Amino acid sequence: MKKTLLSFFIGIIVSATALYFAFRNVPLAELLAFIGKVNYLWIGPSVLLILAAFFLRSIRWWVILGTDRELGFWSVHHPLMIGFMLNCILPGRVGELARPALLSNRERIPFTTGLATVAAERIFDIAMLLFIFVLMLGTIRIDPNINIPFGNYHLTRSTLVTIGQGMVQLSLALLFGIVLISIDASRRLINRVIMGAPKLLFFMSPGFQQRVSDKVGARLVAIIENFAAGFALVKKPGRLIACTGLTVAIWFLSGTSYYVMALGSPGIDLSMIEMFIYMVIICFFIALPSVPGYWGLWEAGGMFALALFGIAPKDAAGFTLMNHAVQLFPVIIVGLLSAMVTGVNIWKASYPEKSPIHQESRI
Repeated sequence: MKKTLLSFFIGIIVSATALYFAFRNVPLAELLAFIGKVNYLWIGPSVLLILAAFFLRSIRWWVILGTDRELGFWSVHHPLMIGFMLNCILPGRVGELARPALLSNRERIPFTTGLATVAAERIFDIAMLLFIFVLMLGTIRIDPNINIPFGNYHLTRSTLVTIGQGMVQLSLALLFGIVLISIDASRRLINRVIMGAPKLLFFMSPGFQQRVSDKVGARLVAIIENFAAGFALVKKPGRLIACTGLTVAIWFLSGTSYYVMALGSPGIDLSMIEMFIYMVIICFFIALPSVPGYWGLWEAGGMFALALFGIAPKDAAGFTLMNHAVQLFPVIIVGLLSAMVTGVNIWKASYPEKSPIHQESRI
């Protein structure tokens, strides 16, 4: 709880700062004028595309979990929507932990196995975002001299390159870890090292070394084995191809929902690929800690992205704010409905008294 509160307060500071610098040069009257000119008939199709993308996310998670055991689609869909909903309304991205926790409680899937499948999803998403980002740098000309002030910082083309490099490094590190525990030989070696580590405590009694091995080493080995079960996807070429195709479809629908929303927004005249770039840059920004719903960082990323394409600040601010709400609230509503259908107590799902990961790893 203390860590969650700390994350929340840090998020407030980051988000408030981002909101201030994103909107400080946009008069409120101009922002309201933009919102009043939006053609709201385009919101409906945009929302349908958003929900379709989340439906495909459920199918993808269902496919990944299918490498471990057979599950009904709705037993996967409801936890996924509840998890994303919690990310929108609670701090600390607790929804990423709530999803495997709900599966553990309802389907008896080990928490770490479920968590590993969530991590596998993120690998697919990051890879897709990086692909779009590389495509952006290769096909869209961005003025190398562009310099957008943001508080004491200046956002430039090199800012995007730096962010992209960081995402590549993160992806490679995650992929390396997945490969290590997915290959039987390397996983057995890691397990032997863990179980043999207590012998380094030669200055302690043999009994103490054995207790450390039983209470710490054995539990760590169990967690690694559960993670390996979650990453079993890499051993299934057919499922790997299916998840890759689903990931492409998910992000295509997501980017198209942004584009459709732009069709009803005055002053936002961007191509499909430019709108995809706008979406990717927002995703990079909201990877930082923020308040629930990514308020502030979403707006900062959106205005920065639109500034790259010469969109006026008032139009960029109005569209980004409107699009943020359209992207967010349908997920919250559907997540709440899933919680009602399954009878899930949202608070307990977010902060369980005895988290499954604690049950698997506590000494």
